Amino acid sequence: MPFSRRGFARRLAAGLALSALLGPQAQAQTQPIKFQLDWRFEGPAALFLLPVAKGYFKDEKLEVSVDAGNGSGGAVTRVASGAYDMGFADLAALMEFHANNPDAPNKPVAVMMVYNNTPAAVLTLKKSGIQSLADLGGKKLGAPVFDAGRRGFPILAKANKLAAVNWISMDPPLRETMLVRGDVDAITGFSFTSLLNLEARGVKADEVRLFPYAEHGVKLYGNVIIASPRMIKERPDQLRAFLRAFARGAREVMAKPDDAIAHVKARDGLINEALEKRRLRLAIDAVIASPDARAEGFGQVNAPRLSLMASQVSDAYGTKTRVDPAAVWNGSLLPAAAELNVLPPAAKK
Repeated sequence: MPFSRRGFARRLAAGLALSALLGPQAQAQTQPIKFQLDWRFEGPAALFLLPVAKGYFKDEKLEVSVDAGNGSGGAVTRVASGAYDMGFADLAALMEFHANNPDAPNKPVAVMMVYNNTPAAVLTLKKSGIQSLADLGGKKLGAPVFDAGRRGFPILAKANKLAAVNWISMDPPLRETMLVRGDVDAITGFSFTSLLNLEARGVKADEVRLFPYAEHGVKLYGNVIIASPRMIKERPDQLRAFLRAFARGAREVMAKPDDAIAHVKARDGLINEALEKRRLRLAIDAVIASPDARAEGFGQVNAPRLSLMASQVSDAYGTKTRVDPAAVWNGSLLPAAAELNVLPPAAKK
């Protein structure tokens, strides 16, 4: 076919016009979303892996990939760097990043509450003789330096008028081992993680004394879904769709948590399925479907409580600037109330 400059120009113009009309929408349907978890593929990761496996994100015309993480701080910084579009992280870690990096150009924002209460807890063995938080004064407490419970311990100490403790630092895999060996008197960690880790080291559940922060005067929020400001600004429809699909999957996970672990096993064939079923159930009961979550509504936050947490984190973490609660939270993209009605029925007492 002979080349026609005039014909080529007409086709080019028509193509550009069509691109202008349909391009952004077409790109929005296929542009991938990279999601960073806070930790390894354990029980609670089913909340994100199930909607991927069952095609709930695809139903919303989203291409979502979920990667394991190595801590909330890492999830925040990876979203801030642009390496990931979204992530799952402790709200306190997000607040700290905001307050310590006031001039950062891409500070992630929380868009959905998942762990309405912090999972942080103090754990000790009953044989230690520690019967109450007051007994911790002068004792050796162990945790990694970045542990959420350790970072927030000053808030627990203030709420319960605790005397000073002596901190021992270690890498995460050694935390429960050092408690079992007697190298420390108590540890801080996520309740549903450290308790099961202790059992894996031969400790029976009834030999452990657990002090959840949420039950001892500390109303810190826990993990949230975070998104980059760029995604909030440029891809709000995709973000809304992500949260809808996530809520759909969360409802199913909480209705049938044991079944959901199969999707975690598919990503990490080495997990102990029975252990992860217990971990997921503990997480649901303690921090996802907690009394506070039922009172405030899944996915949402209470403004006065958020402001109090911002002030407490500013003080406990010694941040460079004060945390601005309005800067770390954006609930405008949450699904409708009916779609957020995902919590399982409350257990009868």
